[in-house]
Amino acid sequence: MPIHPSAIIAPGARIADGATIGPFCTVGPDVSLADGVELVSHVAVDGHTELGEGVRVFPFATIGLAPQDLKYKGEPTRCIIGARTLVREGATIHRGSVGGVGVTTIGPDCMIMATAHVGHDSTLARNVILANDVMLGGHVTIGDTVFVGGGTAIHQFVRIGRHAVIGGMSGVEADVIPYGSAMGNRARHIGLNLIGLKRRGYSRPQIHALRALFRLLFREPGIFADRLVIAAERFAGDAQVAEVLAFIAAPTKRGLCKAGRDPITEEEDEAAGG
Repeated sequence: MPIHPSAIIAPGARIADGATIGPFCTVGPDVSLADGVELVSHVAVDGHTELGEGVRVFPFATIGLAPQDLKYKGEPTRCIIGARTLVREGATIHRGSVGGVGVTTIGPDCMIMATAHVGHDSTLARNVILANDVMLGGHVTIGDTVFVGGGTAIHQFVRIGRHAVIGGMSGVEADVIPYGSAMGNRARHIGLNLIGLKRRGYSRPQIHALRALFRLLFREPGIFADRLVIAAERFAGDAQVAEVLAFIAAPTKRGLCKAGRDPITEEEDEAAGG
């Protein structure tokens, strides 16, 4: 178990034989590092924190430190980082709070780029990428395979559905639907994550159904609740549409992002291979 002599490991820390701890790292007494974890150098890990197999943490990142919550009084809340996740230079990931779910969770195969911040009680699913300087307030929930562009700030309690993409330098204060694309300050739905859908093997009929749903919900006139009923009837049996409608129907503290600019024209869509 290669541990640099300058590292400080508190008694009680559980360090797998295959973990590597570089120079000037500090590891708290309630930390668990699985096999293959690498703390490159100058990393601080504290609290009741678990790092899964193959997690790599780069210099000056901090994981599991106390939440930035004035109500927090040192309770034994947790932080869990999934296998193979990368935490890049200067990123900060805080443990949960007693006012939330009590745990901050980042799933497997994520990338938290340099100087990004994951606030207390946030939950990131698998394959999430937060680009440089992304800021997540507390209690944010992000689904599978979401990309958040650099410099984006996401308000507390916002939900981001799976396979969504958030443009850089956005201010997101409301929920973004699965498969959606949002950007701006304040962020607005501007369409679907077409590139992501194609890369992940969604078929043309599946993408066209989601496009039709987006137009119905965010472009057609009328009462939004009525359009939801129409969508449920028109696209009955479509799994992706049902997922979007269930996301919208779920309880939320932030509401739904409004629509932004006009959708991609048919000519632009064809040119893009849509």
